[in-house]
Amino acid sequence: MIGIVSDTHGYFHPHLVDDLEGTDLILHAGDIGDLAILDGLEAVAPVKAVWGNADGPDIRRRVSEHLRVEVEGLDVWMTHIAGRPGRWQNGMGAQLRADPPDVLVCGHSHILRVERVESLDNMLYVNPGAAGRQGFHKKKTCLRLRLRDGVPSEVDVIHLDGDA
Repeated sequence: MIGIVSDTHGYFHPHLVDDLEGTDLILHAGDIGDLAILDGLEAVAPVKAVWGNADGPDIRRRVSEHLRVEVEGLDVWMTHIAGRPGRWQNGMGAQLRADPPDVLVCGHSHILRVERVESLDNMLYVNPGAAGRQGFHKKKTCLRLRLRDGVPSEVDVIHLDGDA
């Protein structure tokens, strides 16, 4: 099981530890805000992260802008700013068409969105919303992605403040 979080902006929500417990890997899709966020998540499970537009040089030295990783045979591409299906940003549309991953994880918009993109080999697009306090979002969210035999089988939306 993979935990997916984004846009913490330096805020480590106290429920992240319990809500992501039992995950095998945590992906942070940028705008981390403070290296202590990554350290706190590492206490729960191994972490892979990318930097976001609001992250400073200390975070950019530790993680990259894009990360492509294999998880249980699943090809996962993570970047902070990708846009969304039909409205890609930063040249992502062309890059995705050239070599679509099984799963694209991004952040930036603070808008929770999970969908299949048929035009990109049925790629799973995942934006976990935002887990931090900064931004226009009303609900702090993250996700748990369950895999079965290397295939995404279920996505759990976690409302960090407990209200759905």
